[in-house]
Amino acid sequence: MVSPFIEISPFAKISPLADLEASIRGTKIIIGEHSFIDSFVKIKPAGGGGDIIIGRNSYINSGCVLYSGNGIIIGDYVSIAANCTLAPVNHEYVSKNLLIQHQGFRRGKGGIVIEDDVWIGANSVLLDGAHLRKGCVIGAMSVVRGEVAPYSINAGNPLRLIGDRR
Repeated sequence: MVSPFIEISPFAKISPLADLEASIRGTKIIIGEHSFIDSFVKIKPAGGGGDIIIGRNSYINSGCVLYSGNGIIIGDYVSIAANCTLAPVNHEYVSKNLLIQHQGFRRGKGGIVIEDDVWIGANSVLLDGAHLRKGCVIGAMSVVRGEVAPYSINAGNPLRLIGDRR
């Protein structure tokens, strides 16, 4: 895990079974103080040049996968339950004359931004352009593509508002 592109606060805790893959293109992985990365979390620079920045006191539970793509910003006091996927990148597929694997990636939609005090339920998927505002809750097995209102409670695919924390 020693790399100039991986910065981990000395007060963060990273499971020895987590896999933080160092970038070969300069993508940074930054983990703030008192954050915890559980076992079997995979953080992978792939699909773009965005950085992955995890704030303070945030928890990423086992089995989560984070791709750098167009970037991921995770605020402070964020809780991400088991087996979530954060994928701020999409493959291009418009040409039927080229293999999808040879078409590269689509233009970015701004990456993924998760503000402070957010809870994301197990097995959820966050896609490029997802912006989770402060204090919102995402129910288990949800798919998030766009902006989610602050302090709202949301679930499903398609994602829908099911409550409010205020």
